[in-house]
Amino acid sequence: MKVKLFGKIPFKTVKVNVVPDLRVIPGGQTIGVKVKSSGILVVGHHQVAGADGLKQSPGEAAGLRLGDLIVKINGANINQVQRIAVLSERAGNEKKPLEVTFKRDGQINHTLLSPVFDAEDKAWRLGLYIRDSAAGVGTLTFYAPDQGVYGALGHVITDMDTQTPIEVGEGQILQSSVTSINKSQNGEPGEKRAHFVKESKILGNVERNTPFGIFGKMNEVPTHSYSEKSIPVAFAEDVKEGPAQILTVVNGQKVERFDIEIAHVSKQSGPATKGMVIKITDKRLLSKTGGIVQGMSGSPIIQDGKLVGAVTHVYVNDPSSGYGCFIEWMLQDAGVLLKSANGHIADAA
Repeated sequence: MKVKLFGKIPFKTVKVNVVPDLRVIPGGQTIGVKVKSSGILVVGHHQVAGADGLKQSPGEAAGLRLGDLIVKINGANINQVQRIAVLSERAGNEKKPLEVTFKRDGQINHTLLSPVFDAEDKAWRLGLYIRDSAAGVGTLTFYAPDQGVYGALGHVITDMDTQTPIEVGEGQILQSSVTSINKSQNGEPGEKRAHFVKESKILGNVERNTPFGIFGKMNEVPTHSYSEKSIPVAFAEDVKEGPAQILTVVNGQKVERFDIEIAHVSKQSGPATKGMVIKITDKRLLSKTGGIVQGMSGSPIIQDGKLVGAVTHVYVNDPSSGYGCFIEWMLQDAGVLLKSANGHIADAA
């Protein structure tokens, strides 16, 4: 028997998002964060009184600004503040300027910086306030056991003086315990007061500091989880307005679940912060914290049993409300998801 097919079968190609069957373990634990920058951050200028009595800032005269990241001096990499005094003294005694390489707005620049001998302190000074590290408290968002990575905070770590993002050279996250809560009030956000647990175990490293938080390696399920069971992930297009929950710590190391409302969902086709507006509705949490407090950023947002995002910011004039980012963007920055050029999402595993 011979069969012939006459005509053509019409078809059309439909572009769809490839959503992997991805599951992660939600966080909620309070973590201590220690990061060392990849250079020396300029956070201010100060005047040095030279032998002639004139006051000046050699660093400012050399063109260094607040937020500049000094990455090399005399051609050698530098990321330790204590090294600056040694190099300044040597340059001053030898009457030679320091060859400074610094980064500004992602661009590498060079300048010559001549230390001035401080007549009062009897030391060579650069006229700069500088910093090489930062420490603080935040909340773990998720742990992806298949990839051995985590995400936390939900927003970038910035230097407190210059408000510039810290370019991480290395860092750690550690166990931390909440000791008290300074409640939020209208016009004044509160904060979690916490300390690093004595003999604190290092939970993971810090490899990246992005607009969506900090990310790095973590080799095991962190302790004090609300549940060690993994849950599925919902992507931005699946998040809807309505009831949800957050996981966070308000006392000690116990992760608890609290009710919230997702009041607004922004349509985002690409990575952007402030993906949703959230409102704390849990009376117990409101009585304890007054709403969203500093240190709560990174608290995972769960809707219909799926991880959908993380708490990021608080409304200053209404601490019961704030913003959240979609978990999709955090998973991309963690390397759990890859985004192709055509915008389709794929599993990175």
